[in-house]
This record gives sequence, C-alpha cells and structure tokens, in this order.
Amino acid sequence: MATHPASPVAGGEKATPPSTPPPVRLAGGAAAAIQPNSPRFFFSSLAAASASASSPHRRIAIAVDLSDESAFAVKWSVQNYLRPGDAVVLLHVRPTSVLYGADWGSIPVSVDDDDSAPDAAQHANAHAATRDEPEEAKKKREEDFDAFTSTKAQDLAQPLVAAQIPFKIHIVKDHDMKERLCLEAERLGLSAMIMGSRGFGASRRAGKGRLGSVSDYCVHHCVCPVVVVRYPDDGAAAGGGEAVGDELRTVPEDEPVYHEAPEGQKEN
Repeated sequence: MATHPASPVAGGEKATPPSTPPPVRLAGGAAAAIQPNSPRFFFSSLAAASASASSPHRRIAIAVDLSDESAFAVKWSVQNYLRPGDAVVLLHVRPTSVLYGADWGSIPVSVDDDDSAPDAAQHANAHAATRDEPEEAKKKREEDFDAFTSTKAQDLAQPLVAAQIPFKIHIVKDHDMKERLCLEAERLGLSAMIMGSRGFGASRRAGKGRLGSVSDYCVHHCVCPVVVVRYPDDGAAAGGGEAVGDELRTVPEDEPVYHEAPEGQKEN
C-alpha cells in the first residue's frame, strides 16, 4: 500500500499525526434505582475487565433476597470480609412476578407431607387470581411491591450504615434470578459476590449441608469468586449445637518421618 508523505508546514517541520484518544473505561458501579427487564444476552468479558481495571479497589456485591439469610450474609460480610476501600453493591434481583420466590432451595416432594398440600393449593389459587386481575390492579400491586423492595433493601443495609461502609443498592428485574445474578457479576466487573446458602421459603430440615438452587448455580457459573455464607441452624441458634469454648483445643500432630535419599542422590 502506497504511503503519502506528510505535507510540509511552516518552518520545515513535518506535521505529526493526531494522537489517538485514550480508551474509554467504564465508570464505577452506578445504579441505585430499579432497572427494567434486560434482554437475554451475555455481556462481554472485556467490559468486565475494563470496569475492574478502572478502580484499584475491590468491587464486592452482596446478593440479597429480602430474607433473614440475606440479612445474616450482610452482617457476616461487614464483620469478616469487607475491608476499607471496597466498593460495595447490595444486589437484588426483583422477580418480574410477585409470585416468584427468591430461592426456594431444595424442597423434597413427598406424598406423606400433609403440610405441602395446602401450600400448593394456595399457590395455585393465587396464580389463578392474578391472571384474572385487572390491569390497573396489577400495576398498583407491582408499584407497591417495588416500594416494599426498596424499603426492605434499605433495612438490610443497616449493618453497612452502622459500620460507615459506603455502598450502593442495585435492584434489577428479571424472572430468572440465578442467571441474572451471573450476568450482573460480569457486567459490574465484580471481584467477588457474597450470598446466603439458601433463601426464604426453603425447607430448613432438608437444607442442611446443601446449597439452594440459586447459590449452587452461581458457584458454578459466575465469572467471579462466590462466597456462600451458611445461615446458623435452628439447633445451634437455640443452644442445641456443640458449644465452642474460648480456648482453642490442641490438635495432636504426627511425628515427622524422614526417608533416606537414594544412593545416586547422596552427597559424597
């Protein structure tokens, strides 16, 4: 390809080509209002890398679903994980239908469980009533639930306020919570995400030692590390668990075992 010589300028100097503008980097995590439903596509990992490179501090999200487990996860994060300089985002996925729960966890299906039949019938009746609801009533119910969500999120953030940790509340709408959390983790360029082991409505008697569906999905699919905070069991909270003393117990150590080096590796 032929090159064109630089046009002369006054004084015999050559004109220098215009300097390329610096690359545009994404601004720090900003969004405190409820966002509309997003299109179903995956964000570029380059955008996440640019977002994380724009700030030297960690960007930590605490995923909450307005449950006691989420409140405990926020308190645990303040006491054990967050450090000065972290950019904290309180992340909540608002279901597009108020009938959706945040995380129902792993609930066993049993024909002998008498308590499950009324709940299933009540849920079916509520769903049928919602379909026949007038449009204005649906809109009013959605607005009321949005207001409740914002108020509840502010309540969950009180440990952050008490510890004087700056934070932002990021609320998005989606019908698939677990997938949207992973999308937001990539879009916001998170360094880590903290969440409870299971959400409200999950069967506690069946949830011991197992993750809920949302936390399990995020652990395996999020682009950033996911810290899962286990909610204290009822037995431990009531004093049924084993008490932990103030003194640490000595752990016996095995005697060191020495093996002779092979003949070819011994020093002369």
